[in-house]
Amino acid sequence: MGKGFGDNKNVQGVLTFEPLLMNHERYMRWALGLALKGEGFVEPNPLAGAVIVKNNRIIGKGFHQYFGGPHAEINAINSVKTPKQLKGATFYLTLEPCVHFGKTPPCAPAIVQTGIKKVVISTTDPNPLVKGKGMRFLNRHGVKVVQGILQEEVKNINRAFFKLHQKRLPYVVAKWAMTLDGKIATPKGESKWITSQKSRDYARRLRSKMRGIMVGINTVEKDNPTLLPQDPKFQIPNPARIILDSNARLPLNSNIIKTLLQGTVYLMVSSSAPKNKIRGLEQKGCQVFVVPKRGKYLNLVGILRILAEEGINKIMIEGGGEVLGSAFDNTLVDEVYVFIAPKIIGAEESKTPVEGKGIEKIIRALQLKNIEVKYLNPDVLVHGYL
Repeated sequence: MGKGFGDNKNVQGVLTFEPLLMNHERYMRWALGLALKGEGFVEPNPLAGAVIVKNNRIIGKGFHQYFGGPHAEINAINSVKTPKQLKGATFYLTLEPCVHFGKTPPCAPAIVQTGIKKVVISTTDPNPLVKGKGMRFLNRHGVKVVQGILQEEVKNINRAFFKLHQKRLPYVVAKWAMTLDGKIATPKGESKWITSQKSRDYARRLRSKMRGIMVGINTVEKDNPTLLPQDPKFQIPNPARIILDSNARLPLNSNIIKTLLQGTVYLMVSSSAPKNKIRGLEQKGCQVFVVPKRGKYLNLVGILRILAEEGINKIMIEGGGEVLGSAFDNTLVDEVYVFIAPKIIGAEESKTPVEGKGIEKIIRALQLKNIEVKYLNPDVLVHGYL
C-alpha cells in the first residue's frame, strides 16, 4: 500500500478511515500519472491529477495542464459525459482541492455541486491559502474524505512546490560535468567538450524541467552560453536565466542578450555595480536586482528569496565553482546531477566543480542519498538527493 495510508493521526480534523482497499492505490496511481503530464507547464503551481470512479470504472479524468488554466478537478468533472453519472461516484485527487479564488474559481465548491459524496485525497496542500481548508469544506458539506494514499509519491513529484511554500525558497538542483579526476576545465580554461553528446542532450532535457538556470558571470564570459534547452520539440516555456554578476559585466553582445526574447533574464548585481551598465542591461530587457553581499560574494540566500517571490520554484545551478561552492556551503542544494567523462586532465591549477569554504572533517561531508547511476556511453551520470 502507499506510504502514509493507515496513519492514525487525524488530519485537519477531517480524516476518515476505512478498510485498506487496493483500489484506492490503483486509482491514485492513475491520478499521479496524469499529474506528471503537466511537468514544465504548470509551475509554480503543483502537478495535480484527478480521476472519477463509479462502479469500479473510471468515468472521468483530468490534470492541471498549464499555469492559469483549469485545475485537475475541473478538467476531470468536465470530462464526464453527463452530470448524472457523478452521483455516487468517488473522486481521487493527488492534492487537496482549493477553496480560494486565484486565477481560476475554487475547486472544492465545484466538487460539492456535483453531488459526489466521497473524495480520496493523497496529501494536503502546503499553500497557507489552502492547507486543510479544502478538506474541511468538503467535510462540512457532507463529503466523506479519505486522505493519505500514495502521499510520499505525490509529495515527491511536487518537491519544488512544497519547498516553496514551506521554506519560501526555490528547490535547488546542482549540475556539473567533470573528468574522472574531478576537473571541469584545463589549466587554460578550455572545457568544450568534456562530456559526450549523449550527456549534453540529457542535460538539455534537465533544463527543460527547470524554471530557472543559474550561473556566475565568469561562466557566461568564458562559454558564452544561451542556457536554453535548445530543442523546440520540448514545447515547454523556456526557463529564466539567472546571472550572478556583481559588477554588471554581462556583455551586451552575449548569447544571453541575443536570446532575451526566448527566456527572461534575471541579473543579480551588487550596490557597487556601475549605474550606466545597469541601465544599459535594463534597456536591453534584463530584469536587474541589487543584492547585498555576504563577504566576498552576493548573498545567495537573498537571491533565492527574490526568485521565490518571482514565482520561480525550481532552479538548476550549472556553475561555476564559486556559485556551486556557495550553494553547498549554505546547504541550499536539494538534488545533484554529476556527469563524469572517462578522461583525465590533471594539473593542480585546473578548475574543480565545487569551490567555496568546504568542510574540514570528512564526517561533515554532505552525503547523497537515493543514488541513481546511469551509463551514458561513454560517460556516467550520478544522481542523488541531499
